[in-house]
Amino acid sequence: MDVAEFDRFADEYTATHAENIRLSGEDPDYFARYKIQETRRRWDAEGRVEPEAVLDFGVGIGNSLPHLAQLFPRAEITGVDVSQRSLQVAAHRFPGVAQLVAYDGSAIPLEAGSFDLIFSACVFHHIDQTEHAAIFADLHRLLKPGGMMVVFEHNPINPATRYIVATCPFDENAVLLPAASLRQSQAKAGFRKVEVAYTGFFPGALRALRPLERLMTTLPLGAQYYTVAHG
Repeated sequence: MDVAEFDRFADEYTATHAENIRLSGEDPDYFARYKIQETRRRWDAEGRVEPEAVLDFGVGIGNSLPHLAQLFPRAEITGVDVSQRSLQVAAHRFPGVAQLVAYDGSAIPLEAGSFDLIFSACVFHHIDQTEHAAIFADLHRLLKPGGMMVVFEHNPINPATRYIVATCPFDENAVLLPAASLRQSQAKAGFRKVEVAYTGFFPGALRALRPLERLMTTLPLGAQYYTVAHG
């Protein structure tokens, strides 16, 4: 895990990201928001009570934080990241929204069984796959019994996704992950009932069709996918 790489892009992340995804017809906040909305929908679909504690793994500069706070208003939010500079930017952008914790990329310095929900957005393609098993095992440790983890990733099958990642400066060392690979890593780490859902089928110009995406989650063609795993 290259900490220096994340630090290098922290201050320019938003502008670089906005330029890179211009093809999609949306801005970075749209993508941050829809991930939390979908996570909330999946949480409610299981008939769960309001979570008390939520972890954003790989919080970066905090793009997900205001949406987590809005859609999970009763939860205490914690964000962890290996990039000290990213955490500083997140704290400046969203003061008081979350407890922000730095870690060294090996052991997350938080107590076992602390979180009802763990969320992660497009983080694991930046991490060497040889490290995934240990990280997922540590995240499994942090999840309360019966808790949920939702992990969003880019879909390597989608040509638009491959183009956007290939032309993005902060994705220069990224390795896109097939959904089956991510699911397998989570299952090996002890997560139960790991499901995969695909999303991001329609660009901004076709946003009126997006309600149909909930009927298309099994089609492996969306720009992104996410896994829902249980502790």
